[in-house]
Amino acid sequence: MKGLNGRVALVTGAGGPMGFAVAQRLAEEGMRLVLPDISGTRLAQSRAALADGGAPVVALRGDAMQRAEAKDVVDAGMQAFGAIDVLVNVVGGIKSAQLYTPFLQMSEAQWDSTLALNLKPGFHLTQLVAPGMLERRWGRIVNFASIVLQGEGGQADYAAAKAAVAAFTRSLAEEFAPHVRVNGVAPGLIQTTVTDRLDAADRDELTSRGFLKRAGQPREVADAVAFLCSDESSFITGEVMAVSGGNHPHL
Repeated sequence: MKGLNGRVALVTGAGGPMGFAVAQRLAEEGMRLVLPDISGTRLAQSRAALADGGAPVVALRGDAMQRAEAKDVVDAGMQAFGAIDVLVNVVGGIKSAQLYTPFLQMSEAQWDSTLALNLKPGFHLTQLVAPGMLERRWGRIVNFASIVLQGEGGQADYAAAKAAVAAFTRSLAEEFAPHVRVNGVAPGLIQTTVTDRLDAADRDELTSRGFLKRAGQPREVADAVAFLCSDESSFITGEVMAVSGGNHPHL
């Protein structure tokens, strides 16, 4: 894809299956990588796999919800490569042991933790890297929303957080235009460690909602991210692209 070779990408959650898939896909386009993850063990595994493929990688364990730790990651990337051209805010999800919690049974702590997990990393890292992008008049930001952004019973916290990610994305696209493009992806059911927790009935019900009748793979989401970062998407900003096998946001 055009416009990515030699650029620098910061991909959060790089120790997880989705973050790793995105990092690997961008490395295939010749990008240099700055990779944080809250788990040092998982991050080391991702770093080793990417380094074996020849990608220049700076990896630093850090919690992107903490401003100081997010800044350490950005500083390490700047010291190594001199710039951060692309930011992919992958970190998010549901911290609860169960994927579905009726709203009237939801604790304030769960509500707060879900919104923080899905919003704070993007808040911190965007504020840290966007000024440099604007100064250089080139940048790409891709945020991870979800197909549930228009609501999902039993996931009021997660749906609200991902709706906020979508609004955040469009707001930044307007503020940072025309030189920094900001888009999002909204994955549907993707095969990760989270979906491994689903029982067979829940998995069948979720896959039945999409036209393709299957779960997606992290690589398929990573392909969409690479497209949104590349020059092939040069007239696209402020959009949240569903990567969901035909399962669209709904209620």
